[in-house]
Order: sequence, then structure tokens, then C-alpha cells
Amino acid sequence: QQIIHDFSADVQSGQKIAIVGPTGAGKTTMVKLLMRFYDVNSGAILLDGHNVKDFERHDLRKAFGMVLQDTWLFEGTYRENIVYGKENVTDEQVRSACKAVGMDHFIMTLPDGYDTVLSDRSSLSAGQRQLLTIARAMVENAPMIILDEATSSVDTRTEALVQQAMYKLTEGRTSFVIAHRLSTIRDADLILVMEKGDVVESGTHEQLLKKDGLYKELYYSQFEAK
Repeated sequence: QQIIHDFSADVQSGQKIAIVGPTGAGKTTMVKLLMRFYDVNSGAILLDGHNVKDFERHDLRKAFGMVLQDTWLFEGTYRENIVYGKENVTDEQVRSACKAVGMDHFIMTLPDGYDTVLSDRSSLSAGQRQLLTIARAMVENAPMIILDEATSSVDTRTEALVQQAMYKLTEGRTSFVIAHRLSTIRDADLILVMEKGDVVESGTHEQLLKKDGLYKELYYSQFEAK
């Protein structure tokens, strides 16, 4: 079944691109196309002028850091969880990333600091788990970031910390944000609105509100729900 018809977008280095739409609209499909889990059957996705089909999938995916809605940590030290999959990371880089997301002080109060083992018994909050995965993405230092906005399961105070950490992560990087809370992406350089697998609107927050279409409907429905 063909989805995403006649869509074109030009993304500049360092821009923030938000992908929004109701559940099942195809937001994750867009990310899967970027990373070549699927290939387009007409047209092309270009990265620095090169067709993504010309890259090895492994090399292409190294250009993307990811912070997903479902956080995952494994049984190992805090340091091992943060440097996961990356070699030659210094302790200074690890601490710098954790300071940026506000987790350094907490980790340093633990019995063995960064060498403390994370296990099923570790009583980390949802917000702390998310901050660790953001620190991991910072250490990875990829030029592009995919964020599946992950604040739905945290309290309001923690949400502000996670948002702040995400903001620091995206500084100077090209970011693609799958947005659930539209209030968090008002400053995006380009918003892609998806419905039933297709991009039905695109533009900035102000442009889309003036269009009086799906984005405006979704945006105001979230505020009325509150």
C-alpha cells in the first residue's frame, strides 16, 4: 500500500523538524524512511546531496542519535549504560553529558558513583531513566537526532527537566521530533502534519494556525482537554 504521496521538504543543517499527527498517522514511518528501514519507491532522500541508498545502512544509521519514548537501560554500571556502543569515551565526556542533563549530582551521591551497577532493583524514576538516555545520545554525538518525545509518563516538574535536556541535546544538531504535545514544538523550523500515512500540511506553527486545518484542530484540542 502506497503512503506519503508527492511529498517534498528541504531540511537545512541545524534545523528542528517536528512530525505531528493523530495516533497511527504515519509519524514513525517518516523516521523509518530516513534510516532506511524502508526505501522510497520513487523520488529520493538526500543527505548532504548524496542519495541515502548509496550509504551502507550501518554507516547511515551512525549519523543518527535516537531518544525514544520507551527508555531502555541494561544491567551494568551507569557509565556502561551511557557509553553503550561507543568506544574511547573519556570519563570527562560522560560527566559532561550527565551535567548537561542534570544527572551528575545524583550519580555522584551513589555508593560507587558512575561505577554503581544499575539493576532491576534500582529505583529510578521514569524521568531519570529518560535523562540517562538523553545523556547517552549526547555522548554518541551524532550530527542528526531523532526524538520520539518522551514526556508522557513523567510528572510536570520532571517534564520541564527532560524538555530542557532535549533542548541542549538538539543545539547545533539537525533534529527530527515526533511530537505528541504540540506545545513543545512551537519553535520548530518546519512542522509536518501527517494523517492516514500522508503529509497533509507543512509549515511553521504560525503558518499552520492560519491555515485553519488539521494542525489548528489538534493544537487547540490539546489545550481544551486541559
